[in-house]
Amino acid sequence: MCGIAGLLVPAQSLATAALTQRARGMAAALRHRGPDDSGVWVDADAGIALAHTRLAIQDLSPAGAQPMVSPGGRYRVVFNGEIYNFAALRRDLTAAGVSFRGGSDTEVLAAGVEHWGVEATLAKVRGMFAVAVWDVRGRRLHLARDPLGEKPLYYGAVPGVGVLFGSELKALRAVPGMTTAIDRRALAGLLQYGYVPGPLSIHRGTYKLPPGVLLSLDCAHGPPDDVAPWGRRRGVRLTPFWRLADVAAAGVADSGADDEAGRIDGLDATLREVIGEQLVADVPVGAFLSAGLDSVTVTAIAQAITPRPLRTFTVAFDDPRYDESEAAAGIAAHLGTEHTTLAVTGRDALEVIPGLPRIYDEPFADPSQVPTCLIARRAREHVTVCLSGDGGDEIFAGYNRYLFAGSAAGLAARLPGPLARLAGRGVLALPPQRWDRLAGAATTVLPPLRRLWRPRMGEKLHKLASVLDAGGPAMVYDALMSYWPRGTLPLRDAATPPPSWPPARLEGARALLDECMLWDGLRYLPDDNLVKVDRASMAVALETRVPLLDRRVVEYAWHLPLSMKVRDGRSKWILRRLLDRYVPPALMDRPKSGFSVPVDDWLRGPLRDWADALLAPERLAGEGLLDADAVSRRWREHLGGRRNHGLALWTVLMFEAWYEALPAALPVSAATTWQGGEAMACVER
Repeated sequence: MCGIAGLLVPAQSLATAALTQRARGMAAALRHRGPDDSGVWVDADAGIALAHTRLAIQDLSPAGAQPMVSPGGRYRVVFNGEIYNFAALRRDLTAAGVSFRGGSDTEVLAAGVEHWGVEATLAKVRGMFAVAVWDVRGRRLHLARDPLGEKPLYYGAVPGVGVLFGSELKALRAVPGMTTAIDRRALAGLLQYGYVPGPLSIHRGTYKLPPGVLLSLDCAHGPPDDVAPWGRRRGVRLTPFWRLADVAAAGVADSGADDEAGRIDGLDATLREVIGEQLVADVPVGAFLSAGLDSVTVTAIAQAITPRPLRTFTVAFDDPRYDESEAAAGIAAHLGTEHTTLAVTGRDALEVIPGLPRIYDEPFADPSQVPTCLIARRAREHVTVCLSGDGGDEIFAGYNRYLFAGSAAGLAARLPGPLARLAGRGVLALPPQRWDRLAGAATTVLPPLRRLWRPRMGEKLHKLASVLDAGGPAMVYDALMSYWPRGTLPLRDAATPPPSWPPARLEGARALLDECMLWDGLRYLPDDNLVKVDRASMAVALETRVPLLDRRVVEYAWHLPLSMKVRDGRSKWILRRLLDRYVPPALMDRPKSGFSVPVDDWLRGPLRDWADALLAPERLAGEGLLDADAVSRRWREHLGGRRNHGLALWTVLMFEAWYEALPAALPVSAATTWQGGEAMACVER
């Protein structure tokens, strides 16, 4: 795991010393991602500079240093991530007559590019990565990102500067002249979803490279002056080498029969192969272990195929609503891991918050970022690599909202629009706390109603009320995923719409559940979940590996019948049955606590002064970005206990904290012309 960066300027426009200085500045901004070493490579005649910071995982010797040259000298490569099947690829290349100096996966990648070509090599590689390849002979720059988006890669063309790219935005901002105007459309996405939806970034003209895509820039006549990932641009070519939408379509069209035993055996074999590859490292490897199904499955299989006790880590929170440490310790004892419980207090969590703008680099508002940062920091004291259970919900239908969306969409379809609006207003007339008390009283008087009761019932009823009049199944799910409902975003420029929805449609979907999983895989997974894990871990130079997102596992999961994902109202059916082979069901028979923090309570309590300062009406009005009245109204309702607006307010607070942390106030751009489905219009099919 590392940090990569680079810049492409007009040929001979900068002297070697100046180009080197800029590349070193970009590398310095990514030092946290690779504290073990750094390097730059510059060709002033061609106007190209590559930079790399190294976290040594495979081949700790100088032979693994980057930027790396291919065996024949044609290509220069900087690489962030891991290629898990590099040993098999190395054997194929060795049989073809290729010689190697060291044992790193980057050297295998460079040799593969030279021997097979860039696109063919990407098709063969299994792993998580962001990579830049400079073709010395052809004067082309190739950028690529792994299929699910585990590793980040930003890029953009800056007028008067050139093309810039890097693992994080801070590397691009290190270059003089970098355009840092805030894109209002990206800000709208942040407020609605809690993250900036790709391919946008918070800065106008800078983009996230979509997962599973190769971007090739023809620089024979200088760097392209427009690299936006929609429309057609001179010298710009985007080519998908793996598409989740295609995998999903193929899976739903050919899910086959319910051969339960055979499917469980196949998943077990696939996960053993994948996890076995991901345990390979020249540094200590551990695993995050909550009491949740995904992390327990990954840990159980990892321990089953490891001859020595695996290091496992669980956070113990002092708030019992979020603490799973006792259950995790019992599971670890059964599996025989070397387990460490990392105690975290509410004060520890609060102390993380001021550093979030630096860690996340782009405004990011998923509150589970706080415990993720804490466990990554503590685990790094013991290991350099950790396996994670992320991704299981998106491919095995684990989120409760998937089932809720189907029920809500069905109810909304049966209710006429006026009646749906009336019912919604009736539910919203009472605060969630009042509904909780009414539900508690009802179950006391009528015990059979207890089977319908759920924790935080009032909030769930409010969420249902907000989606009844959403307008079709796709918009119902969009409403469920939104922190601020469409039409209520607190933007000063009310004409700025959030990114369009849905990001794709799935032909042949067996149920709304299929489309929800696809939408999450295309947007929520790469732009929220994986961003959260990558930035939190790399801030402390910890490599996280996500076995459940290996493309073999994802492809296997999409070919499963829905009945093997959800059965009798329970999600992840096949994972539960697989885990029965490793862990007694009694150890798993408990409700999941969730990996989050009490944002609502914090904002009324220990974070109130901090939030008051960031949400001050005069501050918001002076910045000219947000509607100060709309934000203040939500803030007053929240403080008064009439509604819980913690998550919506968190999006504003994370933007304001990020904005305040920048070296100077930034100009604001007009909305971009991005229209969701057009984002990949230039991708060659």
